[in-house]
Amino acid sequence: MLAGVVVAAQPGVEDLAVQAEELGLRSFWVNDTPMVHGDPFVALALCAKATRRIKLGIGVTSPALRSAPAAASGFASLNALAPGRIICGVGTGNTARRTLGMPPATAAALEGFTAALQDLCAGRSTEYREGDRVRDVRFLHAGAHVNTADPIEFVVAALHGPKAAAVAGRRGTGLISFGLLDPTAWQALHNARRRAADGTVHDSNSPADSSVNSYVVTALHLLRGDEDPGSDAARDATGHLVLSMLDFAADTPAFVGQLGPDEREAVRKLLDRRGTTATAPDRYTKLYPNYLGRIAAQDRDLVLPSLMNSVALVGTRDDLRTRIAALEQAGVDELLIQPVIDPPSEMAQLVELLT
Repeated sequence: MLAGVVVAAQPGVEDLAVQAEELGLRSFWVNDTPMVHGDPFVALALCAKATRRIKLGIGVTSPALRSAPAAASGFASLNALAPGRIICGVGTGNTARRTLGMPPATAAALEGFTAALQDLCAGRSTEYREGDRVRDVRFLHAGAHVNTADPIEFVVAALHGPKAAAVAGRRGTGLISFGLLDPTAWQALHNARRRAADGTVHDSNSPADSSVNSYVVTALHLLRGDEDPGSDAARDATGHLVLSMLDFAADTPAFVGQLGPDEREAVRKLLDRRGTTATAPDRYTKLYPNYLGRIAAQDRDLVLPSLMNSVALVGTRDDLRTRIAALEQAGVDELLIQPVIDPPSEMAQLVELLT
C-alpha cells in the first residue's frame, strides 16, 4: 500500500512536504476549503519549490468554487513548478460549499468541470459557458507560464454514491474518498467506475482503468501496549474526522436518520454546544469553525468508538495491517492520513506501519 498525507494550507506547509518526501511518502495534499483553510495553490507552490520527487495534490476543488479556466491556470502553473508531479482532485464541493451555507455542485457540473480541466491542462481548447454565452477557450500563453506537456493526474471524489464514481469512469480518472474504510463500499465504487468506463474512449490525458489510482483519506492512531482504543490520545488523533461527520449530520437532517441512537444523541449534543439548530439559516457559521482541526478536550465525549472505527484507523499494528490489507484487496492503492496532533510523528508512524 502506498502512503501520503493531507494537511490544511497554512504557513510552513512546505516544511511538512519536505519531511514527507524524506520519509518516502508518495503524495502530499492540501484541502481546498476557502473560508476555513488557506489557499491550496499558494501552499503547493511553496511545496513545489521545496521538494523534488513527491506528488502534490489538491483534495479537492470544485466547479462550485472555481471556474474551469481559473482552476486550470492554477494546476498548469503548479505543473510548471513541479513537472509531472501534480494531482488534481475534483469533487462536488460537499464540505467547501457547506462552509458557505450553500449546496454542493451536481454530478453533471462535476463531469463538465473535470472534462474542461483535462482539456485545458493538456493544451486543448474547451467549451466555456457563462449564461447564454458559449466560447471556446484555451491557454493563449504557454511556455514558462504554464506546463501543458507533462501529464496531470486527475481523481474524482466519491463517497458512497455511484454518480461520482461513474464520472470517474467516463473521464478515465482515479477515485478519492474520505473516511471510507469499508472494503465492500470500495468494491461498489470500483464496480460503478468500471461500468461507466465500458465503451468509453479516453484521450491521452485520461488514462486507462489499469493505470489510475484510488485514494482513501483517514486518520491513524497506533495503539501501544495495553492502551485503550477509546483513550484520550486516540480520540484526539481521530476526533477531527469524527467531528467532521457529526458536522455533516448536524447540517443535513436527512442523514441523521441513517445513524444509530448514540450517534443521533451526539449530533444533538453538538448542535446544543455550538448554539445552533439543524434548520438555522446560519448554522454553518457555528458548525465549521476549526473544521478538521484538533478537537477541544470538552468534545472528546462526542468521539464515539463506533464512529472512530468507521472513519479512522485505530488499533494495534496487526489489527491495522489487517484492515489495510483488506482495503488494498478492494482496490485502494494509497492510504492518506490527516494528522492534526503531531504531523511529523504521525507521518513517521504511518511509514512504520506500512513497512
